[in-house]
Amino acid sequence: MLKKVLTALAIVILVFVLVGAVLSREYRVSRAIVVKAEPARIHALVADLKRWDEWTPWKKRDATIVTTIGTPSSGLGANQTWSGKDGTGWLKFTKSDVATGIEFDMALNNGGEDMPAQGSVHYAPAAEGTQVAWSMSGILDVPVIGGYMASMSDMMFGGMLESGLDKLKSRAEAP
Repeated sequence: MLKKVLTALAIVILVFVLVGAVLSREYRVSRAIVVKAEPARIHALVADLKRWDEWTPWKKRDATIVTTIGTPSSGLGANQTWSGKDGTGWLKFTKSDVATGIEFDMALNNGGEDMPAQGSVHYAPAAEGTQVAWSMSGILDVPVIGGYMASMSDMMFGGMLESGLDKLKSRAEAP
């Protein structure tokens, strides 16, 4: 009986490892919302890292986060670092345009190597204002479990992007 249990356990572990080895480690999470405001009003919140606490969900998720904003704090090259209970990270704007939005490179570190990612907050005309799309993508280069984590990334991060966009909408539409 013990031999059958151990054989079954070995098969389950082998299947888990094999599936994890072939799953894509690439992920992309994106959410969008229509904001009843001009891109310039939205950009004032998005392109200035000093204003990110007004709308991003990160500190709500981890109140221990300490953010250090670099110079410049807004526009192309704006950058920040942070540390909290879940690790450290950095972010740097690689594009900033009042009409189309921002793009950034970032990395998260949870006690190991940096896990690089890219992100953007893009604006596009919409019937009732401006469509704002927030996206994050990258590769979770962690053996075996990276593919599982990537396949769950939408579930793990999508709600946070939605929360941030809701708050951004509220701030941008406020008088």
